[in-house]
Amino acid sequence: MQGESFPTPVVMIVFNRPRTTRIVFDAIAKIRPAKLLVIADGPRPNKPGEEEGCAQVREIVRGVDWQCELLTNFADGNLGCRERVISGMNWVFSQVEEAIILEDDCLPDASFFPYCAELLERYRGDSRVAYISGCNLVQRYTHTEDSYYFSRIGGIWGWATWRSEWQRYDRHLSGWPEIRNERKLAEIFDQPKAVASWTRIFNLMYENKGPDTWDYQWLYTNLRNNSLIIVPSVNLISNLGFGEGATHTTVEDARFMLRGAQMEFPLRHPSSFIPSSSLDRRRVQDMFSQPLFQRLSIKIHRLARRPFT
Repeated sequence: MQGESFPTPVVMIVFNRPRTTRIVFDAIAKIRPAKLLVIADGPRPNKPGEEEGCAQVREIVRGVDWQCELLTNFADGNLGCRERVISGMNWVFSQVEEAIILEDDCLPDASFFPYCAELLERYRGDSRVAYISGCNLVQRYTHTEDSYYFSRIGGIWGWATWRSEWQRYDRHLSGWPEIRNERKLAEIFDQPKAVASWTRIFNLMYENKGPDTWDYQWLYTNLRNNSLIIVPSVNLISNLGFGEGATHTTVEDARFMLRGAQMEFPLRHPSSFIPSSSLDRRRVQDMFSQPLFQRLSIKIHRLARRPFT
């Protein structure tokens, strides 16, 4: 391979899917990161064939053929989505100050990397900004001359952040009962359905009865801190993980299966830090509308009926 190395550290989170891992790894290889950090979960003992899939994935990410510092954090056993991502990200930010993060089913457009790198530098040390998202799931409603806008919701299908922001991560949703009782979510979301749904989700996560995931806690952290998320004006990530083999996106939904587009440079920066309430409102409407909302509600109610362990 030819060309200069990409200086910003890149993180890849992998598990048991060789096909999508290969596609995303090849996209990362094209930009030749000088430092690649890989987080891998281990196989579940009750899943036949998963040990082989995990082994194949690890072999793929070891196949670095450019000058690169490869750091790996491979779990011996299965930690689950929540614990593996949280412990893995803690490890990442014990190694580096900032990073671009991709899961094994998030295929980036090549422009995603310089977009993240430039904004990591621009907003480094600015505690108003929590992270940089690569996905825009309301692209069809986004009409701006700027390269990105500020959001209260964001998205983690391809993202970047700093150690200082990850250190604020609140896995236990501290302070949630007070925020709930003071009806603070109604100050953020003006749709009663969204307030009710997020209240139900945060209740479950606070009680440790929610889904085995880490991202609701990240959303809560940023809402509580009144943080902003940078969202690109065009979607830069194609999610390859819908359907069979997915952990959460098991049912295909055309609204969220967008192709990655190319960001134009030089970047055009917004003139203010005011978040786009109209685009966030549209994003929430999509999140809590049928059929996605129906599936989410069924899942949440099913989890709520499980005995606490």
